[in-house]
Amino acid sequence: MVTFCLIAGLTLLFVGGEALVRGAVGAARALDISPLLIGLTVVAMATSAPELVVSLGAALEGKPSIAIGNVVGSNIANILLILGIAAIIAPLPCQKALVYRDGTMMVLGMVILTGLGLYGIIERWHGIAMLLALVSFVVYTFRAEQREHNGAAEVHASEADEVPSPPGGTIGALVLLGGGLAMLLIGAEMLIYGATETARGLGVSEGVIGLSLVAIGTSLPELASVGIAAWRGHTEVALGNVIGSNIFNVFAILGATSTVVPVSIGAEFISVDIWVMLGASVLLLPLMLSGAKLTRVEGGLFLGAYVAYISWLYIGN
Repeated sequence: MVTFCLIAGLTLLFVGGEALVRGAVGAARALDISPLLIGLTVVAMATSAPELVVSLGAALEGKPSIAIGNVVGSNIANILLILGIAAIIAPLPCQKALVYRDGTMMVLGMVILTGLGLYGIIERWHGIAMLLALVSFVVYTFRAEQREHNGAAEVHASEADEVPSPPGGTIGALVLLGGGLAMLLIGAEMLIYGATETARGLGVSEGVIGLSLVAIGTSLPELASVGIAAWRGHTEVALGNVIGSNIFNVFAILGATSTVVPVSIGAEFISVDIWVMLGASVLLLPLMLSGAKLTRVEGGLFLGAYVAYISWLYIGN
């Protein structure tokens, strides 16, 4: 039963996440929203929806370790696992404007989360402040890219163009949107139950399961979209997708979750995991600027570091 819940939950999160992205983008196109704004908001929010429903559901069920582990683990997986795989498929060039602005915002989010980890709890006012910061950043970015028309604007617009239009026009988009949301809600409930029981069966903490199994599961939409983009040679989209996802994981997901219910951050995350997340984020920026691309060798090192980290989680805990 536990194994079934895990597999079914992960499957529903993946399929539901993909349906939600296609439905949300299709509905946005029907409303004649610009590709730039779709890439900045709709794609980023939709691909982060699995993390949101899992973290919010876990926090409401009194399992904050899964909620925090999911976000911290997803941010680590996005950089070390997903970018590592994408760079091995094809070296990832970067737009300096994207690195300086979006990359800086990503690192700022990791610094804030690290500070909140040392504080021990994300209170409601913290969550509200993070949501307001995200809205301000999106508005600033949209206006700046409309005015400057730089390479970063092209990356965000391309993120929207990568999503295929759903069949059936607006009706089909709304059906996918509703169906995707329903699958996410059911999948999240099954995954939380399966993760909790798996932790008990393996004798590890819920935090370890959140950092690994749950985090990888909720990152599947990013893995699929980034992998496909890299395979098609649209490598600039892969990098922008990951940076945007990490920004939304902190400011939107933890912001929204803690606004509903304050989320405590256990001491287990402070010893290593949050620092791995922060270190990977800080390391990513100079690597992207060296030669203006993330090479296959660097991608291999990222992937190896992720395997080492996951191995340590289970061997060292």
